Amino acid sequence: MTSSSSPSQDTQSLAQKHPAQNHPDGLRADALMEEDVAWSHEIDGERDGDQFDRSERAALRRVAGLSTELEDVTEVEYRQLRLERVVLVGVWTSGTATDADNSLAELAALAETAGALVLDGVIQRRDKPDAATYIGSGKANELRDIVLETGADTVICDGELSPGQLIHLEDVVKVKVIDRTALILDIFAQHAKSREGKAQVALAQMQYMLPRLRGWGQSLSRQMGGGAGGGLATRGPGETKIETDRRRIREKMAKMRREIADMKTGRDIKRQERRRNKVPSVAIAGYTNAGKSSLLNRLTGAGVLVENSLFATLDPTVRRAETPSGRLYTLADTVGFVRHLPHHLVEAFRSTMEEVGDSDLILHVVDGSHPAPEEQLAAVREVVRDVGATKVPEIVVINKADAADPLVLQRLMRNEKRSIAVSARTGQGIAELLALIDVELPHPSVELEALVPYTLGRLVARAHADGEVLSEEHTPEGTLLKVRVHEELAAELAPYVPAPAA
Repeated sequence: MTSSSSPSQDTQSLAQKHPAQNHPDGLRADALMEEDVAWSHEIDGERDGDQFDRSERAALRRVAGLSTELEDVTEVEYRQLRLERVVLVGVWTSGTATDADNSLAELAALAETAGALVLDGVIQRRDKPDAATYIGSGKANELRDIVLETGADTVICDGELSPGQLIHLEDVVKVKVIDRTALILDIFAQHAKSREGKAQVALAQMQYMLPRLRGWGQSLSRQMGGGAGGGLATRGPGETKIETDRRRIREKMAKMRREIADMKTGRDIKRQERRRNKVPSVAIAGYTNAGKSSLLNRLTGAGVLVENSLFATLDPTVRRAETPSGRLYTLADTVGFVRHLPHHLVEAFRSTMEEVGDSDLILHVVDGSHPAPEEQLAAVREVVRDVGATKVPEIVVINKADAADPLVLQRLMRNEKRSIAVSARTGQGIAELLALIDVELPHPSVELEALVPYTLGRLVARAHADGEVLSEEHTPEGTLLKVRVHEELAAELAPYVPAPAA
């Protein structure tokens, strides 16, 4: 082939030859390096696809149509795109079919609170859960078909599964399986805000995770043993990777318990200060989403987060309040309870729940509009027994009376002798509740009459703050008080008690 001085002519000669035919390197280099090559319809028109300059060919090029990201969506739609798709499964061992349906409905509410999209829910009637797969091998295969049909990526069981049950059920359904305990722990982990709340949730999660650690492949192989004198360090059975993980979790749990104990000390000091000043305490306890925070806001104006969701607030809130007669007391909002509350959570939140055990009065809030309020009452009282608060007086506060069935309210008030119906949203019954708190709070034990000199006005102020002033009269000699006070203040007022008339 002869040389050509024109790049366009060289291009034509190259196009006419067989693609596999060799040609001088110089001509090929000239053609590739020439940037002003004229476009020819005869030659370039037959090329497939768009032709780019050398810089464009070397640049990164975005391929249209591969991205799954949607641009014009709202925040709620954006979140829904990423929700886990779950199927619920429960085992009905006792009670009525309605009880089983209510339990699965509550599990669905928990799943939605955790950020999941519930696709389906099934219940199986059994005397007891299957030891291997929770619902039995046959039903597990049916559950796998439901998972494939709905496109779910998670199965949630309405109960606490053993490590073996989790593994075997996952082997059958081929998707992630979690139980009710893991779901509640996940919700607590999302909603914990304070340092102590986060530590308590972390401790409960580690307690739950410890017996459920898994390993495969090298995770179950032996580490090097500790050979005598260093050596090759291959003597002895050594320690498996999963054993190392368990040891580290136990070390973290011990550290977490020490931190929680240190934080508990601060709360104990504040509690002791209130006891020293003889300030009565009232604890608000109840089922989750029964309206405890709303009631606290209505009674004290605390401004606590209120949201129509399960476990919206976890951290305890203590606020100062005053009875209609002027007596000061503290009102504490505690963590919400739920049926089958995991034992790990009860242990981890024991320091927080001590607010209930150390209170002088419990306001047991129950949702009057719930389909089964009696079950809520029973579940809360079970946890109250666990924290040792059975001897504390209790007032059952039936909340959401504006949305409740009047017949249900009548039934609850007939069964619960010390109860009152209120609505934290509208304010219905709040005045009556405050008056009832004033009556039920413990009263000072000593009643006396004292003539306090005007120079000791601090004693009169303490009698108003810490006791009950039955009558007060200003005389030329001082302030004549008839009061009920505690023994300490009674001892200070004793020198000013008038002598009995002869």
